[in-house]
Amino acid sequence: MGRNPETQTRLASFELGDLTLTYWLGEQSRQAGLSLVPTSLASLTCPKPCRVEPLVQLKLIGDDYPGNFSQGRTMRGSASTQKMYYKDQRVFREANRLCIETRMEDERGFVCLHRLYHTDGAGFVTVSTSFENKSDRSVSLEMLSSFTLGMLSPFAADEGVGTLDLWRMRSAWSAEGRLVHESAEHAHMEPSWQHTGSMSTRWGQVGSMPVRDYFPFAAVEDKTFGVIWAVELTGASSWQLEAGRVDNGFFLSGGLADREFGQWVKTLAPGETFTAPDAILTATANGIEDACERLTGYTEERLDVPQSEETLPVLFNEFCTTWGCPSEENIRAAAEKLRGLGLAYFVIDAGWYAETPGNWSRCAGSWNVSPFLFPGGLDHTLDIIRENGMQPGIWFELEVVGRDAVCFNRAEWMLRRDGLPITVGDRRFWDLRLPKVKAYLHERVIDFLRVHQFKYIKIDYNETLGIGPDDAESPGEGLRQQIEAVQDFFRQIHRELPDVVIEVCSSGGHRLVPSFLSLTSMASFSDAHECMEIPIIAANMHRMILPRQSQIWAVLHAQQDEAALYYKLTSGLLGRLCLSGEIGAFSEEQWDIVRRVLTFYRGAAPIIRSGKSRRYGEVSESWRHPEGWQAIVRTGDAGTLAVVHTFDRAPETVRFPIPAGYVVEDCCMREGIRWAQTESTLIVTGLKAFDGLAFRLTDRG
Repeated sequence: MGRNPETQTRLASFELGDLTLTYWLGEQSRQAGLSLVPTSLASLTCPKPCRVEPLVQLKLIGDDYPGNFSQGRTMRGSASTQKMYYKDQRVFREANRLCIETRMEDERGFVCLHRLYHTDGAGFVTVSTSFENKSDRSVSLEMLSSFTLGMLSPFAADEGVGTLDLWRMRSAWSAEGRLVHESAEHAHMEPSWQHTGSMSTRWGQVGSMPVRDYFPFAAVEDKTFGVIWAVELTGASSWQLEAGRVDNGFFLSGGLADREFGQWVKTLAPGETFTAPDAILTATANGIEDACERLTGYTEERLDVPQSEETLPVLFNEFCTTWGCPSEENIRAAAEKLRGLGLAYFVIDAGWYAETPGNWSRCAGSWNVSPFLFPGGLDHTLDIIRENGMQPGIWFELEVVGRDAVCFNRAEWMLRRDGLPITVGDRRFWDLRLPKVKAYLHERVIDFLRVHQFKYIKIDYNETLGIGPDDAESPGEGLRQQIEAVQDFFRQIHRELPDVVIEVCSSGGHRLVPSFLSLTSMASFSDAHECMEIPIIAANMHRMILPRQSQIWAVLHAQQDEAALYYKLTSGLLGRLCLSGEIGAFSEEQWDIVRRVLTFYRGAAPIIRSGKSRRYGEVSESWRHPEGWQAIVRTGDAGTLAVVHTFDRAPETVRFPIPAGYVVEDCCMREGIRWAQTESTLIVTGLKAFDGLAFRLTDRG
């Protein structure tokens, strides 16, 4: 005895570039829902016998929790959601983007505004969800979604047995971006015989490292029609995504981690409004790579970087040269070796503030220049860098305080939980919500950058503060406020020092989310600097961040032979090339290879800056012990860049497609590798394990 499907009425449809958007109204529930399809396939959709998935999922303290065995598994479908009825919709333009605002009301005086934005020419839409308390009493939210998307797949009249796959992206330290997928059935998301119970899963992360365990990304694929619906959350504190079904319609939803998952509660007084972080949505019939690439358009649309970034210059970071002990002496030695290579920045990494030798990791927070590392003063060392043709950069982990720093015991300035400073290993965390902390960091960071005329800052972050601090309605809300204050500090740096390049790093790739990426020129793609899996991870990042922002280190050592140098250096061609390493004993033959790749990189930079990437080859599941090969082919208006890497058990010959009519203009590779091309294929022979090589092609037409 199955539950009867809900009758649906079409509210409105919009053609937004190559996306078609339709709003639906459930005649029984009086709730509005949303479907999104590629315009080219819109005529193939059919009536879907399922309930309308509400545009907003929310839960207020005091309202009934959802039934159907939901508690502890999901807060979706609560009485708060069921009482939020469709009121009206308005459409308007803001400059070059269209806004569709859908208003829902609860008879008690609560309002939800669902705003969907589409910028002209974009391949995605942005969703913003707000809750307004127009009642005469304070209320507390314990869940508010950023987005919900239901009625999947609209190309099947039934549940679509065997046709739906769920895509997610796993991540870990030095192992970022493993794309995984499974069928709805394998994920245990078939509807029950009575359409009772939520066949769903909730996942995400809790803490201040938003890319930990998972990227905030999900996609659903209809394998029969080849359509993929993809979403990415932009928030940088605790988050959650949910996928599943109750009936024939599959759904995706998500936003801030709720009370169950992330200990989040937000109290609103009468007249107050709270807006959830943006979500980015798209649909495509061109595969998962295109779906991911569309989502990165959100960041590209918002980028505001110094003019110096337009050429994507190469930089040097000395961390894998000095290993946390930079000094006037070793910086001089490295800078002189790099003279004449045309590098833009020389970044002084962690340790410049060490109070005792080798103790850099425990004394962050005071940010005083080390007198024994820089006996002639910091400015003298910075002048050495400039004299060798580079601009100096500097490393900060500005949100934390090390155990040996004088300010470690300034408890009233720290984030606290249960009244005590949150202490994780040897770190505590500044409470950036406090004006006195902001003023302190302004002096120690922004004024420091200005006085010493730095043109580059690397902002690192190497621990998570967990569920969140005191001094807010809930730990989860305290965490959200702290991360918002951190991002405001990023904005302040850019506002006061607009020509300073900002790099975001968090033990490598733990902050690779749109809200951080939109504030910075570059991001550390990973901490896998010395690993053979560098090109695998770097290729993964094409799906989640713009290659122009993906800083990839090529760590150089004197013992590296020709093949090893090309392997490491060409890995950097998958994004922003950054050199590091023990270069003091480099031979002239080794420097010739470096110069060769640098010349190639500069020719390829316009393609790295703007293009579309596709991935070919076969790579084993193990990245630590990789086997097989890969080729990343990126094509833009400036041409095509093909970067090839081999691993253990690689074939001697590989073939992969290139755009028809393109010819090789330049290449870089070790001696002994040969290549040929047909109209639409590049063929490379003479390969061995752990080769790295690259081609730049131009349109002969």
